[in-house]
Amino acid sequence: MIDSSLLRTILEAVRDQQIPIEQAIEQVGQLPYEDLGFAKVDHWRSYTQGFPEVIFGLGKTPEQIAAIFYQLAQKSNLVLATRCSHEAYAAVIRQVPEAQFHAVAGIISLGLPPDGSSSVGSSSDDSSSKVSMGETASIAVLSAGTADLPVAEEAVISAQAMGCQVHRIYDVGVAGIHRLIAHRSQLRQAHVLIVVAGMEGALASVVAGMVDVPVIAVPTSIGYGASFGGLAALLGMLNSCALGVGVVNIDNGFGAAALAATIMRQRQR
Repeated sequence: MIDSSLLRTILEAVRDQQIPIEQAIEQVGQLPYEDLGFAKVDHWRSYTQGFPEVIFGLGKTPEQIAAIFYQLAQKSNLVLATRCSHEAYAAVIRQVPEAQFHAVAGIISLGLPPDGSSSVGSSSDDSSSKVSMGETASIAVLSAGTADLPVAEEAVISAQAMGCQVHRIYDVGVAGIHRLIAHRSQLRQAHVLIVVAGMEGALASVVAGMVDVPVIAVPTSIGYGASFGGLAALLGMLNSCALGVGVVNIDNGFGAAALAATIMRQRQR
């Protein structure tokens, strides 16, 4: 990502007479953002928020996603686009062949760190390497059911991109509470828990009652008619009587990961 080293490189090149001052001015002028007409690509986001601008793919054409992705890749070694289709990925790799597609999460990435996660339960993750079960994870992502995996995987991939080690605990909803209890030790090893659940959203309250760390609850739009597209789960999580529960928007796995990563950064200061 862009940091002070890029500006230092430009200034040193001027000092060593490798590039003229006019060229340096042009390069520095492009650091804050680039105007593509349909989008202003923010290259300064890592300075202001600690992570490069992330492309929200929903509502954008594949060509628009590819154009923004390409421009970000010119100045950052880490690029992330969420809510993307296979068509968007096909457009991106024509311009950035090194990009990867995480199909379950619907994320296109460039420069994602090696997968520092482990899988527990019914995971259908499309990533490659896994850490051993004995290793401690900084963030644990739980899903109530397999239908919640797209949102859970969005949280996992996003948190990994933000430099966090992630532990997956999937398909542990309250309908079979013994599945969750079997992973009590893994829950207590994590510093932050992201709990993804649809239906009535009860899993977040149950998990928060078992641990003494922040729980970020993510309601999903999974459920029958009275779930109202995730509203029932959202209200259930907001009304949790357990301590330490924060709630993000419906299906917002990325937002949960960003909050979890922020908490982890604060712990390291």
